[in-house]
Amino acid sequence: MAVFWLEIGAGRVSSSQAPRVERWVDQGGKDYLGEALAGLLAERKRLPAKLLYDEMGSRLFQHITELREYYPTRTEIELLRRMGPVLGELLPPGLAVVEYGAGSQRKAEILLGSLRSPRAYIGIDIAAGVLEASIVRLKLRFPSLIIQAMVADFVNPTGLPSQIRDLARLGFFPGSTIGNMDPSEATAFLGRTRRLLGTTSWFLVGVDLRKDPAILVPAYDDGEGITAAFNRNMLVRLNREGDANFDPEAFTHVALWNDVESRIEMHLVSRRPQIVSFLGHQIRFLAGESIHTENSYKHTVDGFRALAKAGGWEPRELWTDPDDLFSVHLLQAGVSHGQPGQTDSGHARAPT
Repeated sequence: MAVFWLEIGAGRVSSSQAPRVERWVDQGGKDYLGEALAGLLAERKRLPAKLLYDEMGSRLFQHITELREYYPTRTEIELLRRMGPVLGELLPPGLAVVEYGAGSQRKAEILLGSLRSPRAYIGIDIAAGVLEASIVRLKLRFPSLIIQAMVADFVNPTGLPSQIRDLARLGFFPGSTIGNMDPSEATAFLGRTRRLLGTTSWFLVGVDLRKDPAILVPAYDDGEGITAAFNRNMLVRLNREGDANFDPEAFTHVALWNDVESRIEMHLVSRRPQIVSFLGHQIRFLAGESIHTENSYKHTVDGFRALAKAGGWEPRELWTDPDDLFSVHLLQAGVSHGQPGQTDSGHARAPT
């Protein structure tokens, strides 16, 4: 997979001089279309969740994060603000922050403001336009930082810039995006980040917790229909980029809680029998037939810590909100519990 880098060196950047992130195209081809076709031809139809995050999808998701029903974003932001002073003392100065799935970088701004003399920020995201706008805003807020944007699929980036080779690194993975991976995928991802970030690295991960489905389901099926539009936008994207002929309004957005798997599932359910053309194939849908579009696993604290350990990380600190809706985990690479100078695993409420 090819990647595109944009570096903004130290020094103040005015809005009139704002650099532009050119759109990155995978030189190996649009593999996600092949994944989409394979999923739609499967006995139980599915689409890769990465299709959700084109530029329109990213804008719709930003709207979702501001909805009353969607508690994860505001809860995590409040946690990051309250835990900042403690986190700044726990972590060493001079870190390079590597954010996976950078998006709007609102949370990165809070994190960077909590750290002692951070040296660099690398944001990894697949949506170039969103990354462009936020990277410039971040540079205006932190003009002394070395800032780089990596336009790529954050799940498996191929490398990190040479400028941070000698810096201690803090991975940052907010938003409970790790919940979009099944447990085996999450373990594999944690292992890859452990190897890429290095033996002296840290990792700060936001993790949504198991809770009453009466709270969970509305967060993924809001009253304004924004999440429904976000889900159907996958079909709009396939029409545009894969020359398909989906009628998005012929599919109903459904969010349901799967208690056995401990996950919210998003589906697009065909309202009627229909045939859709896509990449030279005729795909038949029965009335009521579902396309499984996304999972969002909800973890227990102990369950996520087990995943982290399986991926090569040691849990160090944990913060939760008073209602135990959401958690933020600080992990450390390659250090056993009780080593001098390190903080043992603990559970702390964010200070009020």
